[in-house]
Order: sequence, then structure tokens, then C-alpha cells
Amino acid sequence: DLDINIPAVLLPKDAGTILQGLLSLGKVSVQLYSPDRPLVDTAEVFLWLMAVGTILGASYWSAWSAREALIEQEKLLKDGHESSVNIEAEGSTGMVDITMTSAMLFIVVASLFLVMLYKLMSHWFVELLVVIFCIGGVEGLQTCLVALLSRWFKPAARSFVKVPFFGAVSYLTLAVCPFCIVSAVLWAVYRRMPYAWIGQDVLGIALIVTVIQIVRIPNLKVGSVLLGCSFLYDIFWVFISKMLFHESVMIVVARGDNTDEDGVPMLLKIPRMFDPWGGYSIIGFGDILLPGLLVAFALRYDWAARKTLQSGYFLWSMVAYGSGLLITYVALNLMDGHGQPALLYIVPFTLGNFHITR
Repeated sequence: DLDINIPAVLLPKDAGTILQGLLSLGKVSVQLYSPDRPLVDTAEVFLWLMAVGTILGASYWSAWSAREALIEQEKLLKDGHESSVNIEAEGSTGMVDITMTSAMLFIVVASLFLVMLYKLMSHWFVELLVVIFCIGGVEGLQTCLVALLSRWFKPAARSFVKVPFFGAVSYLTLAVCPFCIVSAVLWAVYRRMPYAWIGQDVLGIALIVTVIQIVRIPNLKVGSVLLGCSFLYDIFWVFISKMLFHESVMIVVARGDNTDEDGVPMLLKIPRMFDPWGGYSIIGFGDILLPGLLVAFALRYDWAARKTLQSGYFLWSMVAYGSGLLITYVALNLMDGHGQPALLYIVPFTLGNFHITR
């Protein structure tokens, strides 16, 4: 019959850290106030625009590169250099086509990597992830800047110098590389600052765009298998993994639990602007990269088949991706902020678009 009440208070992480420090110094008086969260935060709108814009830019770059390579091959054929064309087709372009086997193995490799992150999640392991992310970010940012600046600095882009361990490197690349390295190092050093999300997003977008430009889906069959496996992967590690690990593995890893970091550096994020509880709106790299590979394939196909924007697949693929991501945020808000597997909504929209358009 004892009437025992133990009040529990939920605080943002940064506010809890401040309060804990004040409590250690002496007595603190606390007045509780629980403001309502907005139904939709502006950060989600900007994150949606960021994801859609990344795929849009990466798709056009991928299609433009494919068209330039095709034009170059046609010139070589006209000149009678068949052997040069064969060398170009066999990999000198640096492009990598996903095979059916690698598409099916993706879910296995990605699952093993996720479990490793979950089991080894600690301060030192996050530091290792930061180093890996910085290396990828430097490569991505350098590739994007060199491709952009080469249109204005053609002599520097076409002049090469031999560098030990790297071979022939253009002067433009040598000029851009220090800037990319300094940018990544500054982000790594100041990544806990409130404005560090800007550097993480810039490096992450550059990395995603570069991967979409290099890695390609050769046909719709491979794309369907890749996204189908990703669909199952996302659902399992967000929802079903709770039965095996007593918590959602994907969400735990994304939050960076058991570390002093505010999430792992494998996602894009924007601080919630009008949410009194603070925090970030986030989206994982895979939620942009994997559908982006299929959307980029759609644009390359449209250009090769000489389809118009209205009659082709690309426009409707972009609409499908944007709609799927929008439904993801609607579900996220309806579920009171509980993590949602974005590919659960994006994949049916994106793949379904191809079958409807056909």
C-alpha cells in the first residue's frame, strides 16, 4: 500500500552533461518544463533537399562521364585504333560495374560490418571510423573539385607529373589535394563543435557523389537485386535485430552509443532548428547511395536510348525517390521519432517506378 513515486526526467545529452557538472559543484535547484516538439522541423526539409540534390548531381555527372567515354571510343574507332578502344573498355576509365554476385553478397558483407560496429563500438573504434571517413572524404572531395575546376584550368588538368607510389598525377590534383586534406583534418579535430555538421556533410556528399560516379549498375536486373537485398537488410537490422540483441542494432550504431560522440560519421545530419529538445535530423549514406546508383543508371539509359525527360525513366525515378524519402519522414514523425528504415519506403517507390513506367 506504499505510495512511492519516482519522477523520471528526459534531457537532451548536452543539457544532461551541463546539469551533471553543476550537480558535482553543489546544490542545484531545477524547475521542470517540457515543451512540445514541432510536427515537422525545417531541418527535415533541408535534409530532403540535400539527399535529392546529391542524387541529382551525381546522376548527371555519371551520365556525362559515360557519354564522354562513348564519344572518345567512337573517335578511336573512326581512327582505326581498335586496340585502344578495347583497353578503354577493359577498365582504364576507372569505372566498376556491379555484378549479380556482388549485389547478392552486399547484404552479407554489410551485415558483418554492422555487427562489428555494434560489438566493437567504443571511443577508440569511433576514432578509427573517423580516420577512415576522412580518407574517403579527402578522396571524394578531391575528385569532385578536380572534375569541377578542370573545366576552367584545362592546362593544369592535362599536365601530369610522376609521384612515387601514386604514378602520374595532374598538377591540378596536386594543387587541390592540400586543401582537401586540411578540410578533413579540421573537421576531425573540431567534430564535436556545434558547427562541425557542415564539414561532415560536405565530405559525405563528396564521397557519395564520387562513389556513384565510379560504381555503376549495368542493368535493371542487377539494380533490382541490389536494392532488394538492401530492403531486407534495412528492415532486419532496424526491427528484427531487437529479437536477437534486445535493441535495434542499426539505431544503436547510428547514435554512437557507448561513446562520447554524437553519432558515427557515416551519415548526413542537420541540427533541428525549431525543436526545443535539440538533436539532429539524420540520413545514412546508404539511403542516398544505393537508390542513387539505380537513378544514375536510369539517366545513363535515357541518354543512350535518346529518350526525352518526360518519356524516360530518370525524371520519374527522381520523383519516386523523393516521394519515398518524404514518406520516410512522415512515418518518422508519426512514430514519435522512433528510427525508421528509410529503404523500407524508398525501395518500393524507386523499383516500382521502373515497372510502372515500362
